[in-house]
Amino acid sequence: MNTTLCFDFGNTRLKCGVFKNDQLAEVFSLADSNNSTIEELLKKYFPEKTILSSVIDHNIEMERILAEKSSFHKLSSQSILPFTTPVGKPETIGADRLALAAAAVYFHPGKNNLVIGLGSCVTYNFINNYNSFIGGSISPGMEMRFKSLNSYTAKLPLIKPDWNFPLIGYDTRTNILSGILMGLAVEIDGIIDKYRDKFNNFNVLLTGGDTLYFAHLIKNKIFADPDLIFKGLYAISETNYTKT
Repeated sequence: MNTTLCFDFGNTRLKCGVFKNDQLAEVFSLADSNNSTIEELLKKYFPEKTILSSVIDHNIEMERILAEKSSFHKLSSQSILPFTTPVGKPETIGADRLALAAAAVYFHPGKNNLVIGLGSCVTYNFINNYNSFIGGSISPGMEMRFKSLNSYTAKLPLIKPDWNFPLIGYDTRTNILSGILMGLAVEIDGIIDKYRDKFNNFNVLLTGGDTLYFAHLIKNKIFADPDLIFKGLYAISETNYTKT
């Protein structure tokens, strides 16, 4: 059975998706990217292929370890991708956004795809029906909004997200929940509407660690898949695979 480890290192979490053949079998978080942590994973899974998407300053030594023990690929603008990137500076596109675009093209070919990633930031990534990554937009993510209210005010507390909240808040906590969660849901719906007015044969994919908080709040038709980035990484790994 062929095993592929797909590493997604974001601003908030270090995560790994394990593919057995072409099926996602497991997703888990890593405490760190230290050599010992990576070596333990290699001993446990014996992967044939590994791929890394990172938007942080990770332990660079892990790349050498992965390359020695597997066919390793680091996702970048130099990767072979199933789409073109006719934007001003393709080298500035985050690795996570490249993976999301790859997943959209792989699973929903021939459509105008808007992929919305809900993580530390909310990224709106548009890939047209000619498989061209046109660009999109970025706004603060859910956790960032909670933290900013606490950091930039004297008395507003830092509260934890909770999907069970009223439209009309009755205390400070529920006012913040309604403002941030409902406010972000309305923002997402509004941006989807703008794209839908402009493009036909239109498809929306919602993904990322905060998907479960928002999937039920979005009025537009969407495909919700929290693990979409790993599927995109796997597709890119297969495309860039070279036997060692």
